[in-house]
Amino acid sequence: MKNYDVIILGAGASGLMCAGSLSKKMSIAIIEGNEKAAKKLKISGGGKCNITNVNVQINNFDGEERLLSAAFKQFTKDDLLDFLDRNRVALELRKGRYYFCKNSSDDIINVLKKNAKNSEIILNNKVLHVSKSEDFFTVTTDKNKYTAKKVVVATGGKSFQTLGASDVGLQIAKSFGIGVKEFTPALVGLTLQKEQFWMKELSGLSCYVHVKVADKMLKEEMLFAHKGISGPAILSASLYWKKGEISIDFLPNKNILDLVQKSKKLVSSLIPLPKRLAKALLSAIDFKDKECTKLSKHDKEALKTLHNYTFTPAGNFGFSKAEVSRGGVLADELTYNGLESKKVKGLYFIGEVVDVTGELGAIIFSGHFQVPTVVLNL
Repeated sequence: MKNYDVIILGAGASGLMCAGSLSKKMSIAIIEGNEKAAKKLKISGGGKCNITNVNVQINNFDGEERLLSAAFKQFTKDDLLDFLDRNRVALELRKGRYYFCKNSSDDIINVLKKNAKNSEIILNNKVLHVSKSEDFFTVTTDKNKYTAKKVVVATGGKSFQTLGASDVGLQIAKSFGIGVKEFTPALVGLTLQKEQFWMKELSGLSCYVHVKVADKMLKEEMLFAHKGISGPAILSASLYWKKGEISIDFLPNKNILDLVQKSKKLVSSLIPLPKRLAKALLSAIDFKDKECTKLSKHDKEALKTLHNYTFTPAGNFGFSKAEVSRGGVLADELTYNGLESKKVKGLYFIGEVVDVTGELGAIIFSGHFQVPTVVLNL
């Protein structure tokens, strides 16, 4: 049974980034259940890896503010971009907002693996259990046992279970009496109540919207799908929606009453949306299409609904379609400046397994909250 200074569980973005930041004098092992490292990172962003966003702030995350504040002081979006630039990873900016790899996600994966070259990457070893006796941890996999003075849990969440994702990180935490919030799907499409099934008939269409959920306003494209609604605006909205209503402004940059003022055309022809969508929206608010000159006061009030179409989603598309998992090891169980368990000395939790999740494109490394590894002080 080989002994190490540090064992990192998971060879994803968090695990590899962590290994690359540790002292080269340490003996480090990265234990990964898959046959390759960073499989989820590879497919992210359609194979181009949605790395981060132009504007990344604490309010773009669902998580404990003090932990986020400590993280942002240690490692910012600009630090990440500088790191990638130094390593000659070419990026491209989409929609003036999202950073992607110009070539492929392999560019980032290769850099992360190169930086972690002093670590031994042990593949095809599914972690089953972690225990501690005196000053040493024992990591039991389906193939072997390994020991270390310190263990970093970077096992990610439950989304993309076809790539081996699981809640093993939460199981490890719970085995040590560490509090967790169970994983739920996030950055995922929303399903609909019967009253909104008209949206399914528009599958394939998209439009720019403002979505209000809780105290958040998400401004992006919305996509109508066979199962419900999706697209960037809805994916980010799903991070904050737990139950209850959401509101959609289908004409965020226009005023519907200004559009129909003093026109002899049909209302549907003046709505700057695809014709099918315009007619479906009017039908959904029980508005009978007519010439603008014939609009009553009641009609005009009804049309205002296009700026505030409110309904309650039925649920979401589930883990099979989710970009990430919401939930994880509770922030108050960890030291804010070290991410070490307050209950178990030498046990750390980083990445998606921590109860912090970012909006689509607001997050570093393809949907994972990349807790800065420089604060680990291992």
